[in-house]
Amino acid sequence: MIKTVIKCANGMTLVFDKRGEQIPKYQGQYGEVKGKILKNAPTDAVFGYFPNEESELKIISKEEW
Repeated sequence: MIKTVIKCANGMTLVFDKRGEQIPKYQGQYGEVKGKILKNAPTDAVFGYFPNEESELKIISKEEW
């Protein structure tokens, strides 16, 4: 189950479960995996991104992501 979703500045998307393990079937370029992630992510999933290649993760809502 999806717990954390992170979009990197280069468009790569990383997805983790509650144990911190990556979920490869949801990972890839943002445009290619966005729909599948939004469809399957539970309401308590955390969404974030790294703006402009900064090192600090910005947390946003599922709708903004």
